[in-house]
Formats: sequence, structure tokens, C-alpha cells
Amino acid sequence: RGLGDVYKRQSQYTRTIYMEENQKQQSGKEEKKQDKKSDKDQEKRLWKIFWSTFYLSAFTFGGGYVIVSLMKKKFVDEYHWIEEEEMLDLVAIAQSAPGAIAVNGAIVIGYKLAGIAGILTAIAGTVIPPFLIISILSVGYQTFRNNQIISLMLEGMQAGVGAVIASVTYDMGAGIVKKKDALSYVLMAGAFTASCVFGVNVVYVILICGIVGVLRALIEKKITKKGSDEK
Repeated sequence: RGLGDVYKRQSQYTRTIYMEENQKQQSGKEEKKQDKKSDKDQEKRLWKIFWSTFYLSAFTFGGGYVIVSLMKKKFVDEYHWIEEEEMLDLVAIAQSAPGAIAVNGAIVIGYKLAGIAGILTAIAGTVIPPFLIISILSVGYQTFRNNQIISLMLEGMQAGVGAVIASVTYDMGAGIVKKKDALSYVLMAGAFTASCVFGVNVVYVILICGIVGVLRALIEKKITKKGSDEK
């Protein structure tokens, strides 16, 4: 009888160990499947980021403001990867940072979507098309620089670029107006007047607006903390 009890206990112990090992193996397989799935999803997203930025950079004329606006339409309106308000913050960061705004925009959007890998992918997609196009054009610059057809084509592009920038400005401004925030109205009007009427350097305008935003955030945080302490 004693040996029988010992045998039963050993059998139960062996069965328990086997079940635990089996569960560990199953959970390990599930984790591997999830990791593979997440890796595939990440790879697909990186390819989408690359081809989107490559396409926009290759077929966009008129500078960084145009490509950033088209990035907004692509990643906010079409893919729904970024909220519109967050996109405004990313554009503000891109404008405030030194360097080309198209590359800055690619950096902040790439980091938001896929981290460091997203940055490298977005930069590659943004830089490669103009690099190739300018390299090719520089070879035949002497041939077509005085060509009247090309001059007229570039003038037409300038008009189209102005319309695109105006459209994007309206869309972004409308989003701010909808918030019905008095300080935002004052900043928009003040920045426009300082830049367009008085010719103040845009760098100073951005810095002042940034300082006002920081002060506002600190004041709101202090008021919120004071209200919670009183409760």
C-alpha cells in the first residue's frame, strides 16, 4: 500500500511537470507567432512609410511646406496613423528645428510611426528622389536653362505650389479656429502681422510663440495642481 501511494504521487508529480512543460511550450509558440506577426506588421509599415515618402518627395514641387502638407493628407487622412492635432504638433517641431523642413518632417513622422527604423526609412524615402533628380538635371543644365518651354512650365508650377500651400494653411488654421481658444487667435494674428506686415524674421516669431506656449502650459499645470490640492 505504501509503495502504491508513492507510485501515485510520483505519477501525479510527473503528470503535473509534463502539463507545465507543455503549457510553457505552447505559450512559447504563441509568443513566437506574435513576434513574427508584429515583425511582419512592422516591416509592412516601414515599406509603406518608405514608398509614401518616396512618392511624395518625387512628385512634389515647391519646397518642404508642400511635402509636409501632403504627408498630412497621406498619414492623417488616408492611413489614419496620426491624429490631426498631433500632426500639427509634429509640423510645429519640424518648422522649429534647424535644417530642411521636408527632412525634419520625415524625421518626426517616421519616429512617431516606427521609432528609429521609421526615421531612417522616412529620411531615405525623402532624400533619394531629389538627390537623383537634381543629379540628372545638373548634367543637362546648360542645355535647357534658357529653354522657354521649361521656364513657362516652372512658372505654372509656382502658381500651383502657391495654391497648395494656401489650401494647407486654411486646413490647419481651420482646425485651430474650431478650438475657439482666444490665445490661439491672438498668436495666429500676431504671427501673421509680424511676419507679413513688419517683416519680422520667422525664427523670432516661432521662438516667441514657443515661449508663450510653454508659459501657458506651465500656468495651466499650476492651476490644475492647485485645484486638485484644494479638493
